[in-house]
Amino acid sequence: MAAPTLVEKCIEAATASAEAVERWRRLRRTLERLPSHLADQLLARLISRKLAFPSLLEVFQYSVEVIDLSGQNMVDGEWLAYLGAFRCLHSLKLADCRGVSSSSIWPLAGMDGLKELDLSRCQKFTDVGVKHIITIESLEKLYLCQTGVTASGVMLLSSLSNLSVLDLGGIFVTDEALSSLQILKKLEHLDLWGSKISDAGATILKAFPRLGYLSLLWTSVTTIPFLPLIKTLNMSNCTINSIFNGPCPSGGVPLSKLILSGSKFENAEKALSGIDLKFVTSLDLSGSLLNSLDFLEKMENLEHLNLSFCGIRDTTLQTIAKNGNSLRYLDLKKTKITSYGVSVLAGTVPKLKYLSLASTMIDDSSLSHISMMPSLQTLDLSYTSIKGYMYNGNYQVKVPSACSLTSLNHLESLNLEGIQLKDEAIKPLSKLRNLKYLNLRSEYLSDSSFLTLASISGLKYLGYQGAVLTDSGFLSYVPHEDLKKLDLRDCWLLTQEAISWFCKRYPNIDLEHELVFQVNSKTTGFQNQVKQRRAKKEEPRGASSKVPFADERIRYATEELMQLQIVGERDSDVNLSHIPPELKKTDRK
Repeated sequence: MAAPTLVEKCIEAATASAEAVERWRRLRRTLERLPSHLADQLLARLISRKLAFPSLLEVFQYSVEVIDLSGQNMVDGEWLAYLGAFRCLHSLKLADCRGVSSSSIWPLAGMDGLKELDLSRCQKFTDVGVKHIITIESLEKLYLCQTGVTASGVMLLSSLSNLSVLDLGGIFVTDEALSSLQILKKLEHLDLWGSKISDAGATILKAFPRLGYLSLLWTSVTTIPFLPLIKTLNMSNCTINSIFNGPCPSGGVPLSKLILSGSKFENAEKALSGIDLKFVTSLDLSGSLLNSLDFLEKMENLEHLNLSFCGIRDTTLQTIAKNGNSLRYLDLKKTKITSYGVSVLAGTVPKLKYLSLASTMIDDSSLSHISMMPSLQTLDLSYTSIKGYMYNGNYQVKVPSACSLTSLNHLESLNLEGIQLKDEAIKPLSKLRNLKYLNLRSEYLSDSSFLTLASISGLKYLGYQGAVLTDSGFLSYVPHEDLKKLDLRDCWLLTQEAISWFCKRYPNIDLEHELVFQVNSKTTGFQNQVKQRRAKKEEPRGASSKVPFADERIRYATEELMQLQIVGERDSDVNLSHIPPELKKTDRK
């Protein structure tokens, strides 16, 4: 890990605590001269550490250019009142801010330098708010996904002539509303997922000559007109007859990324006929209903392929292997692939970095074929028929099948969740020196394999779920300094005392277990008790005099007090039967 730079050290010191912020926040003149890229980093760090507050924003109004407040629920009208005064602000992200509404956005009206505004999932933002933001004529990127804007509000956006990116996902955009946006000739990115666009309305899309990205996910559109510059198309969960309707160039449209997850095809070959398949580098067909995948042979430059949940068989992998030289990502989760299909891929995918075979029918024999994929970085074998060992030779000697994986020098992430592995099957994994993420779940694992994994130096995440892990083995484990998270859910033998000790001993490790919540609750309660005791000890002697006290004796004259005293002595034998015995005086005779 590289040593932190001087700038990083300064930002760390400036955001160490609320007291540190208070020391420098009045240096207004210095902060106004702070370069924008440094001011952006400083404010971003303050926001991430929950140290930013509305009045603090004022010192950044002449320097900050980019602000990301996504998901910050404390953002409200007061915050936006300060943000509206920023002079250099180019990008403002307010996605998932519950406090942002149409009325609170008013201070942003008329900002002449703002180019990007993200209001995604701000449900209180409606058509009224659109009337405020259309005064920001400099806007180039606008995200209104899943807001309260209606088709009427969408029509108002036609005045933002500089828009190149427009996200209207989850809004009921109608054909009429889309037609009103034809004036936006600079539009390059348009997201209309979940809209009410029909095939008739889709013909309007040809009015956007620069369109390079188009999403029609969850719409009733079955075909679109030819778009000369289109590179990415998302028509997931659509019923597709033919992607492109009308005249296309002789070789087809040179699409590079095609997302058709969950789509239905009458004829897949016909549906893709208007596309020049040799330009496609990314294809997502997960969960789609397909009658044939022969078109994969024409995709010579395919790098990303997702066929999960498609029910494909080993024969499809023979088609993939023909163009496997450029493949880097392959997802075959929840398919009918067997170990034989994996053997077909062996040696044909030299650049493959990601492979998922989760919930398939592969067994231990597939691991030797996977070892012939030298570039693998992420491997998901969860919930398969792998047992962790194979029989070698005529003498039927048990050999851990994971030994084959030790040749994968670039492997960083390995998921073996849901495989009933035993301790002896885990030992070869300690030789994977570049492993950073390891997930295991097996009721046959115990203390010995848990301690074996401690030798993997670079491990950042370890999942060891459902194992027979005891307090002794757990407390003997010495994690490497790189470990950030330890998942021990369903390790039912662990006690609250052991969990508590580990949390105190290694506070920088995020431990996940059913008892962690109880430990934290007790720790918080104990800390509160300690604070209360300290407060009592530190209380000055005269502090009790601050409590209001009324001396009732001032109501009586001296003669009256003497009479009350005599009455008290006369009535001293009053009935005390209702008083508990422990409170009665015992020295009376």
